[in-house]
Amino acid sequence: MSSLLSLSRLIDRLNERVGHAFYWLVLVTVLISAANAIVRKVFNYSSNGLLEIQWYFFSAIFLFLAGYTLLRNEHVRIDVISSRLSKRAQTWIDILGTLFFLLPMAILLMWLSWPVFVDAYQRNEVSTNAGGLIIWPARLLVPVGFLLLVAQGISELIKRIAFLRGLIPDPSEKHVAKTAEEELAEEILRERGERSLAEEMLKQAKDRP
Repeated sequence: MSSLLSLSRLIDRLNERVGHAFYWLVLVTVLISAANAIVRKVFNYSSNGLLEIQWYFFSAIFLFLAGYTLLRNEHVRIDVISSRLSKRAQTWIDILGTLFFLLPMAILLMWLSWPVFVDAYQRNEVSTNAGGLIIWPARLLVPVGFLLLVAQGISELIKRIAFLRGLIPDPSEKHVAKTAEEELAEEILRERGERSLAEEMLKQAKDRP
């Protein structure tokens, strides 16, 4: 089991790094979209290439961060029934769901999307829009994204089995770390609170006879 947990940690680190790298594409996509809208309104100019690169980036965000989102346990869940069950029962639901739903679906889509990419690459497929981009990089996003999701599914499966055997803490618990902005806000509020307390004590000292 120790070797499997080592594999799980390796997969987690991979998706963690991919997630940290690719969620910056959200900002890049927003900036490109804003710039494209401004240029279109001000200069009456638009580019199909700029429009399509937004779609490419959005696809990369959605596909490449699927595994990262699973790692963070942030996928949408409807726990009307499972939330009433014991932690072991919830873990078994996760295991069965991963084995019979997540992994088969992701592996099938990865398998079916690979020939589509190969065909687009061999034909050097280009967008039918004037000034559009080549298609094969977008086709490649699909199998790679689902490969990352499959890998993370295997990692989550390993961690839940290890949890049932009492080897690790509950992997489904969310550990939300504070952002730098939240820490800064708390520090400012703490300093303001200390300053207000000091001013109040000074005022009380002056009011004493």
